[in-house]
Amino acid sequence: MVLALLCAAWAPAAVAQTGQKGLLDESRAVANQLMTQIRGELTRELERTGPVRAIIVCKYSVPEITSNLSRQTGMRITRVSLRPRNRALGEPDIWEQRVLLDFENRVAKGEKAEALEYSEVVDEPAGRAFRYMKALPTSQPCLLCHGPGSQHSEGVKALLATEYPHDKAVEYGIGQVRGAVSIKKSF
Repeated sequence: MVLALLCAAWAPAAVAQTGQKGLLDESRAVANQLMTQIRGELTRELERTGPVRAIIVCKYSVPEITSNLSRQTGMRITRVSLRPRNRALGEPDIWEQRVLLDFENRVAKGEKAEALEYSEVVDEPAGRAFRYMKALPTSQPCLLCHGPGSQHSEGVKALLATEYPHDKAVEYGIGQVRGAVSIKKSF
């Protein structure tokens, strides 16, 4: 009888843990897929025409890629930053802000941005949700548009001023957390 009660009490926790592990694995795969697709699009454009056109890829193609992946997976997938270029698409909510600040603190203590991720199940007004974030590290090609403004080409400066007049996504250095892929799955 005692064993039956222990098993009954343990079963929901085990199911929840198994479900979280599955969501974590799925979220990692989706974040990696998104980052690979974006990197591919940007690399092709940088090699073909340079950083000015890469800004257009970021503004139009990347949100489309992200939206398509959200529809395919049934997850809410976004890219967020404490210093967003596009506030309409990249402004973090309170949970995301907390995680991004934690990522920045962890990098300041010596962790590598490319290894940073965080997940948890949260209770929100709309119900329970699994939340996951994967840091977006700043690498050398990122600096063409996200690095110190003094190092941007005149074309990049002009296009950023036109397309993103309130841009905050500059002055990054290699290895810093530029933002994160954020994934949310309600259940």
